[in-house]
Amino acid sequence: MRPLGIEGAWVDTPQVFTDQRGRFHEWFRADRFRELTGHALRLEQANCSRSGRGTLRGIHYAAVPPGQAKYVTCVSGAVLDVVVDLRTGSPTFGTWEAVRLDDREHRAVYLSEGLGHAFMALEEDSLVVYLCSEGYAPQREFGIHPLDPQLAIAWPDDLTPELSDKDAAAPTLEEAGLLGLLPTHEECIAYRRRLRGTRGEACVSL
Repeated sequence: MRPLGIEGAWVDTPQVFTDQRGRFHEWFRADRFRELTGHALRLEQANCSRSGRGTLRGIHYAAVPPGQAKYVTCVSGAVLDVVVDLRTGSPTFGTWEAVRLDDREHRAVYLSEGLGHAFMALEEDSLVVYLCSEGYAPQREFGIHPLDPQLAIAWPDDLTPELSDKDAAAPTLEEAGLLGLLPTHEECIAYRRRLRGTRGEACVSL
């Protein structure tokens, strides 16, 4: 795992073993994760989504505390996975970073609490799976419009984005800030400090 340019986000590029039978790789290692982040990955929910080419999901995030950290990979097809810093007061507030996730390199992205997440399917029937630190709670779930010109995320030019009605109606980053819907960098850092104090509790074991 290596850190991305946004603090609190990492990408993991596993070693893939290939022979005449097929391929094998470890897509999550609890010891490696704990060493880099300082805490265990709490697992409360695991999600799976299948998307047609051009489907754009996000930008999604949850109120902190407790937020919702995610460990994301693409097991079939390919997606452009994007992490967005939505934490007010963060040195990288409003910036984003993209990583291609596919069924060839088998990279995974981890984004900690308070960061926004979105992805666009680059191939038909792209299958994305992700581990979540908290279960889905509608009252704590929020979104930012993925085509917000202020963010100017470089989605592929050759694809027409297909959004859900909910994502298409999401506020811009500026609107969400004015509504007081964004997490602060300070509360996200404080929450992660508390996680380090309970690293053995409810950690994932794969």
